[in-house]
Amino acid sequence: MKIKRAYKYRLYPTKEQETKMLWTLEMCRFVYNKLLEELNKGKKSKKELQHSILKIKEENPELLNAYAKVLQYENYRLFSSLRTLAKLKNNGKRVGRLRFKSKDRFRTFNYNQYGFEIIKNNTRYDKLWLSRIGEIPFIMHREIDGKIKQVAVKRYPSGKWFASIITEVEGNKQKTNRINSVGIDLGINNYIYDSNGTHFDSPKYLNKFIRKLKKEQTCFSRKTKDSRNREKQKVRVAKIHEKIMNHRTDFLRKLSRHYVNNFGFIAVEDLNIKNLIKVSYNSRNIMDASWSRFVQMLEYKAESAGVQVMKVEPEETTQICSNCRITVPKHLWNRTHKCTCGLEIDRDYNSAINILKRALGQELSESTPVEREPLLAEMQASNLEETGSHILNVKH
Repeated sequence: MKIKRAYKYRLYPTKEQETKMLWTLEMCRFVYNKLLEELNKGKKSKKELQHSILKIKEENPELLNAYAKVLQYENYRLFSSLRTLAKLKNNGKRVGRLRFKSKDRFRTFNYNQYGFEIIKNNTRYDKLWLSRIGEIPFIMHREIDGKIKQVAVKRYPSGKWFASIITEVEGNKQKTNRINSVGIDLGINNYIYDSNGTHFDSPKYLNKFIRKLKKEQTCFSRKTKDSRNREKQKVRVAKIHEKIMNHRTDFLRKLSRHYVNNFGFIAVEDLNIKNLIKVSYNSRNIMDASWSRFVQMLEYKAESAGVQVMKVEPEETTQICSNCRITVPKHLWNRTHKCTCGLEIDRDYNSAINILKRALGQELSESTPVEREPLLAEMQASNLEETGSHILNVKH
């Protein structure tokens, strides 16, 4: 089975190269908007719109200086967006029409199949050659595995450039090792509590940067619209958001890698985040936790490692006793599960055990509370250390 894998590297273009990259980005945006305009005039097939690019080039000769494949990809991007809207509509969602892209909403251009090459040097910087742009320095901090199929170049709001190199590799055949299985309960204070009793604290990224972010956002709102100072302040705000994103991504990658490396079968809750945000007073912390993103990382890492991830309904996993299966009602502020059968453990630990049992189809407990207690272990976010790109070590 073929699977796709992405490798992300920061690019360090010269001023001349950055000018070309910004121009390429603008030309791609122009073509995308022109194709959308043609589509809005009347229903056209993907092939018909592809031919429209030739007409757009004739009307705008400066487009001849851009790499043809990069411009052609915008037709694929447009129809990919249309397919996404169609899926949402089929699922009962209210959707509108595709919007034209402004400069702030268009940040990526793509080289598909051709027009790129990685040049390895014996220096700190390797180079990524892009047709019509040149050899752009970057640090290959991670070796690339598989056949390169695509290069996506993105400019972040902070002004930094990154390249996502998409490769195709052979996936491992999935083998379920139910002996080495784990259930995972996701939360706010304890980001993860698993069925082995191990729990990881939630790193409070937003709390760390919230004061600085508020200050910079206040400064931004006071700047004159369309002024140079407002643009500078916009970059400062973007850099803080980028730091928050990088901290969160680093934690989620290491945590998901830890579980994929150590377990053959992983059970998680199938959470509906949108509904939780609507009814919860704790919506900001739920959004900051990025549970959906963690599960996505867990799934794609598990797919390449041959590990099975199963989602189960989270209903009543906290209320049901994992030992005797009776319902023990408790409020959110009750953090301990106490049952008449004698089981007294953390409510999240109880939930994690129920999640695993639900995934495996078990109804009866296989161990007593006395047997479970020595397994308890607490791990801080700082105790996670990633070596290279694939190995996660946990400090004790």
